[in-house]
Amino acid sequence: MHRYQVVIEYDGTNFHGFQIQKKGNTVQKLIQSTISKILKEKIKIIGSGRTDSGVHAWGQSAHFDAKKKIINTVKFIQSLNFFLNKKQISITTLKKRNSNFNARYSAKERIYEYVIINRLAPPSIERNRAWHIRKKLDLEMIKKGAKKLSGTYDFSTFRASNCYSKSPIRTLKKIKVKRLNEKITIQFKSKSFLRNQVRSMVGCLKYLGEKKWSIKKFESVFESKNRKLCAPPAPAHGLYLFKVNY
Repeated sequence: MHRYQVVIEYDGTNFHGFQIQKKGNTVQKLIQSTISKILKEKIKIIGSGRTDSGVHAWGQSAHFDAKKKIINTVKFIQSLNFFLNKKQISITTLKKRNSNFNARYSAKERIYEYVIINRLAPPSIERNRAWHIRKKLDLEMIKKGAKKLSGTYDFSTFRASNCYSKSPIRTLKKIKVKRLNEKITIQFKSKSFLRNQVRSMVGCLKYLGEKKWSIKKFESVFESKNRKLCAPPAPAHGLYLFKVNY
């Protein structure tokens, strides 16, 4: 068997997430069936993690095993993208890996990016690809809140009720907040995240930016470990799986 890693870019708007489900079209399902068709064998791909319905990716990572060796990788990627790009999916990279490589368990870091368009007029080009917030956000307040989240903590406040992770303890290695004109990006780096963690953190940072919450209030909500006190999660369409590092 030959093991390969693929790096995937996709617009998640019309998908029920990355991972195969009983109902609905998913990114994994479409890529899996396309590779199987090209290689003429049953293929199963393993992703670095799930992304929920509406979430996008610049750099989702996955691996698969094939009986056939892929000789011409350029031709293979072109063939894949001929079918996938119509559905707003692109395979950007294909790498030969050894049998010990696992897209999920070998990952050392996952980087998620959240995009906000902060202006009065709703976006047209970036509709369904960013969170539109009309009220002017205080970037310095958002940065102060982000600083409080960096480190190793119990992130129960930001954990979805249907999260099955054994522990709520996570280490946020880095949070980067940037503003370029009306676009704000917040980038989160960690080995792994709880379900809905990033969107819930962004929802709370928005409350800070709007001055709906003080830093003291933000800290007390975080330290409470109580999901019910969390601000409403940011919408899925502003979130991107930016990169997976190995």
